[in-house]
Amino acid sequence: MATFIAIRNVKQTRGAMAGAMGYVAKDEKTLWRGISLVAGHNCVPQSSYIEFLTTKKRFHKTEGRQFYHFVQSFAEGDRLSPQMANAIGVELAEKEFPDFEVLVATHIDTGHLHNHLIVNSVSCVDGRKLHQNTADLQHHRDVNDQICMKYHLSVLPKSQKHSRKKRMEPGEYQAGLRGDSWKLELVFVLNQALREAEDKESFIEWLEREGYQVKWSTNRKHITFITPEGYRCRDTSLHDETFLKDNLEYLFLYRQLTNFEPGREEPSCGWLYGVTYNAEALTRYMTQAMDVPDPPPIPVWTESKQRQREALKKLAHGQRLENIQDFEEDEGYSFGMSM
Repeated sequence: MATFIAIRNVKQTRGAMAGAMGYVAKDEKTLWRGISLVAGHNCVPQSSYIEFLTTKKRFHKTEGRQFYHFVQSFAEGDRLSPQMANAIGVELAEKEFPDFEVLVATHIDTGHLHNHLIVNSVSCVDGRKLHQNTADLQHHRDVNDQICMKYHLSVLPKSQKHSRKKRMEPGEYQAGLRGDSWKLELVFVLNQALREAEDKESFIEWLEREGYQVKWSTNRKHITFITPEGYRCRDTSLHDETFLKDNLEYLFLYRQLTNFEPGREEPSCGWLYGVTYNAEALTRYMTQAMDVPDPPPIPVWTESKQRQREALKKLAHGQRLENIQDFEEDEGYSFGMSM
């Protein structure tokens, strides 16, 4: 279902703006059949960064907030073409930000089409500064719904509740085999993020750039992930202990101490293998360090858990399991069906 969310960008510098614009316009994310799915409203995509800066300098408003970042997502079942998705993004930019420069980039590299909108914080018409609040965001969503319904696209109901499940149900498994499960799409995206993230901050930033929200606080035991479509999922409901809060904290600590390089392929033994089997040396290192807090519990990684993780990854990549027993090992997961 079509959704529209705001991305939290803590850093508001020209460098952060350039980084966001460069990221959303990457060829590997926006090139479709040789066609670039990057467009501009009131600006030329190739020179949008310079145009954003020129507007700020022209009206002497170079300080403070530099840009706004939004993600507009579409349901896979709508069978929307990438070019049409980009055109809808431009239409939304024209309606909601008529006097501002907007870079619109359509991403096709994940399981669902979505647009990134980078909006200049200063109007190119009269120099006024753009301010956004909850009411503004709701108005954007209402207009987005109107545009999508005009093109007969599905939209999110006004109030939508999602049940909490700790186990994967039969219907969810079958949905995974069809490739349309939002939870399996979340697993796929989380695995992509883990290839690039060296710490908690970069992990969250990567997910937010793709339109996901992450509720991760020190005073809460679990992490909650929110998809671009508005589905909420706790770390304990992903059927993979890699994504548990304690395990991720230990994983990122391990990466910082071992000079992790972004872009690495996941080893066949899983991301947590090195953490588990090098935990003794890691703990010894930390006890010798100064002003380092006690580490979270050392994750336990077994062959059974690894088989489950490999099976889940297959589902997340749209592959059919040869035998449901690949997933239903001795950790208590059961689909309640046989194949």
